[in-house]
Amino acid sequence: MKLKHITPLFILFGGMLGITACKKDFLTVEPTDRIATSAIEADTAVFEAYVTNRYIGTKLQDKEADGTNPGFGRGFEYSMWSSLTDESIYNNDDATWLVQRGQLAPENLGGAGVLWGRSYRGIRECNYALSILSKLPMSAGHKTRIEGELKFIRAFRYQDLIRNYGGVVLMGDKVTSLSDDLQDPSLYKRATIKESIAYVLAQLDDAAAKLPLNNDNSWLLGRATKGAALALKSRLALYAASPLYEGAGTWADAATAAQAVISLNKYGIYTGGYNNLFLVNETNETIFERLYTKNDNHTHLEIANGPNGYGGWAGNTPLQNLVDDYEMDNGKPITDATSGYDPSKPYEHRDPRFAATVLYNGSFYRDRNIETFTPGGKDSKDGADNWNTTKTGYYLKKFMNDAYPLQNPWGNAGFQPWIYFRYAEILLNFAEAANEAYGPDAIPAGSTLSARSAINMIRARPGINMPALAAGLSQSEMRDAIRYERRVELAFEEHRFYDVRRWKIADVTENKPAAGVIITKNADGSFSYTPKVALDGRSFATKHYWLPIPRTEIQASGGQLQQNAGY
Repeated sequence: MKLKHITPLFILFGGMLGITACKKDFLTVEPTDRIATSAIEADTAVFEAYVTNRYIGTKLQDKEADGTNPGFGRGFEYSMWSSLTDESIYNNDDATWLVQRGQLAPENLGGAGVLWGRSYRGIRECNYALSILSKLPMSAGHKTRIEGELKFIRAFRYQDLIRNYGGVVLMGDKVTSLSDDLQDPSLYKRATIKESIAYVLAQLDDAAAKLPLNNDNSWLLGRATKGAALALKSRLALYAASPLYEGAGTWADAATAAQAVISLNKYGIYTGGYNNLFLVNETNETIFERLYTKNDNHTHLEIANGPNGYGGWAGNTPLQNLVDDYEMDNGKPITDATSGYDPSKPYEHRDPRFAATVLYNGSFYRDRNIETFTPGGKDSKDGADNWNTTKTGYYLKKFMNDAYPLQNPWGNAGFQPWIYFRYAEILLNFAEAANEAYGPDAIPAGSTLSARSAINMIRARPGINMPALAAGLSQSEMRDAIRYERRVELAFEEHRFYDVRRWKIADVTENKPAAGVIITKNADGSFSYTPKVALDGRSFATKHYWLPIPRTEIQASGGQLQQNAGY
């Protein structure tokens, strides 16, 4: 958020269910390190700050963000969500390798361990704000807007629960407290996936009706709008129609939900460059983002992910699995014998989004070319700080701002926005849903786009200019083209983890070795490329399509909360 957050209301229990049974008051003490409920309920300015604070979450795990609390999802943190997928591995583990290796358990979810607790805490906080909203001396119009914001935030938290755990406990407007009967079954009964999604979609319809199309005051930048609510609905409707979600929604409904965002006629494809899209606040493509300021910066991305030869720590290093999936700039995969791919020059003539996303041997970065080769490469194990050498042969380029210092960046870097929703995602949502419901070239009622034309709008982005998809593709061929487009267009933006699961292909993609490359510089100056396994033991089982609910939450419910299958 652009505004600096205030101290949370209370130290709430970590999850909805993580409550002790002890209720006796031993001391009555007025705390001095938090805002009292009486202040929130009596002062509209304090209440407004409390609402703003709901856009961020409490830090529940080591290394979550840096200098500010987490927002929605994992976002800009040391180990990104990408490093739980076939996009990257986190070079220094940070509790990600156990997920990659299929070792997560209810007792240890590693980097994925905070979603249940943080989400239910956020839901409880939104419910509290909604319960007192009517009592505050504000105009009816302003109350309506705040109600829309709170319902959007609450829906986002539910989305995080649903897409990670499946059917969830629906709290409605209930504000839980320590005085509640902890044996109340309603606190632990999980709804079905279909019921869970239907509830959240209805909440988003309500939120969208209450939110403005534009934030017309700079103080409100980064807060929810009608487009944000409809974008979240589009994403969740797409999930609901996907194979993993057991018929919770239809492809036609998902296409309609995406079209609702398109029909706002507010958003478009940013023409200032794919790389710059992630460095600039408030572009025409951005629907909802988190903004950072000098006093509220996040992880210093450049040093956290930069090459060791520059003093960087490697961080989230792209896998060969991702690199190999980038097409040639003629639109053909590198496995096509007619693509022009040269394995002795593997990085030439690739989809331009490759170079905007991945730093590879020979790519220009800051003041020189990257050197991941051995012997003698500055960004290899032969370079300085070799404990930070990439294990995959690549470094992350996407999100990095070369204008920020890499060495000694403290307080002088980390101000990039984190984009939660952008227009390209909506076009991808529409294309996938329209193709599944109507086919590649049909134009659904109420739209001017087909699945193919929506994808071509993304591929035609200035600076990318990938060849348009040809007419005449079958539905299956279009499905593959759409999945490719999501793979490369949305890389590192927290989509891959959920895409491969909802498509039910994770048992294939997540069981492939975490691949990297060894690059050897030959005596004549040419390079040889030898495949390697960057992280051994990568594994995915059927039960991993959903995360396990933390054991502490099951125990706090007295065993009433149903665990996901297989755990």
